[in-house]
Amino acid sequence: QVQLIESGGGLVQAGGSLRLSCAASGDTFSRYAMGWFRQAPGKEREFVAAIARLGDTTDYADSVKARFTISRDDAKHTLYLRMGSLKPEDTAMYYCAATHAITTWTLKRAVGQYDYWGQGTQVTVSL
Repeated sequence: QVQLIESGGGLVQAGGSLRLSCAASGDTFSRYAMGWFRQAPGKEREFVAAIARLGDTTDYADSVKARFTISRDDAKHTLYLRMGSLKPEDTAMYYCAATHAITTWTLKRAVGQYDYWGQGTQVTVSL
């Protein structure tokens, strides 16, 4: 199994940028497809972005497309989410997640498809 620890959250003004990191340990990081999710108070956890094992295939929620970029560094066992043009509605707890992936192109969007989760990092965007 894999353990995940997120970092990089904080308070930022609207229009600003943040980069979230997710450090993985335990099992071989490159075996997993990865994803970022977020959950605002009173709302369900929602898909943000996903990246396949090789990192050459990605998927984004419409709400973040063209503003957020997901990437991975398998040598550092780390997943990233670069967030730009932030809006107040991006305010949420952000979670990284890992899912077993047999193929190198697998991308998953559903919360239930992921096997391991981090504890989350808070992102707050002010006006």
